[in-house]
Amino acid sequence: MVHRERSLYQTILITRAPNQLCLQFSVRENQRNQSCLDPRSPKRMVFTYTRMMMAGLLLNPQPRTVLVAGLGGGTLPTAFAELLPQATVHVVEIDPAVVAAARRFFGFETSERMRVHTSDARVFVKRALRREQRYDLVLLDAFGGDYIPEHLTTAEFLAETRQLLTPDGALVANTFSTSRLYHHESETYRAVFGLFFNFKTPLSNNRIVLAKNGPLPPKAVLRANAGAWRERLKPYDVPIRRFPALLSLEVDWDTSKRVLTDQYAPANLLRDE
Repeated sequence: MVHRERSLYQTILITRAPNQLCLQFSVRENQRNQSCLDPRSPKRMVFTYTRMMMAGLLLNPQPRTVLVAGLGGGTLPTAFAELLPQATVHVVEIDPAVVAAARRFFGFETSERMRVHTSDARVFVKRALRREQRYDLVLLDAFGGDYIPEHLTTAEFLAETRQLLTPDGALVANTFSTSRLYHHESETYRAVFGLFFNFKTPLSNNRIVLAKNGPLPPKAVLRANAGAWRERLKPYDVPIRRFPALLSLEVDWDTSKRVLTDQYAPANLLRDE
């Protein structure tokens, strides 16, 4: 343990192993790595799910505006800022202590193109809509020590987030394939976006949802975009050429499950079950 801090929202822990520096959030007795860095290869994405989220480039290969909800150690926004030198990257992080830890321990840096907004993601989305701000790519990766904050899982929030997308904009959301909420989450995304790509791999318990404001691209376009990004993503250890074959349109969930709403949210589900 190299750092421990109690913020307004959680206990932030920084741990160091021989080949990893990790950020953890502790809630009650449990803790989970939120972000890890390999000091020997700082660009390499340590977690499978962060590599999977780069699949957003298959749906919109040259985004000019990117929004990332949830900072962690800054792996995703830093990668997009490096890979897209002409793009603007906005990050929404509710906890200023997380922002400070990302800067101090993980080398996260802001600039004119990389801005951090210390705000609740839902509040930020509402205010961005009033400003008529639009994004080509939105990545939802806001997690607490337990799971995604419930107000960031509902149909109302996703509908507002869809309004933030440009006409060809894409949304990428990190969830869990093993969650008891899997069926409800899937129905919620389908209610808001219609068809979406379900991205799962045996290497991870994470499930990545990939949706678009417009029609989903055919597999031939996905493969072409993967080929265009293959070399540039090698330093990040992202095997993007494998991703198109893993993007599924199959409905593998119970469609009778209720859509999550502001009145019917994960906390209620977990309590009742």
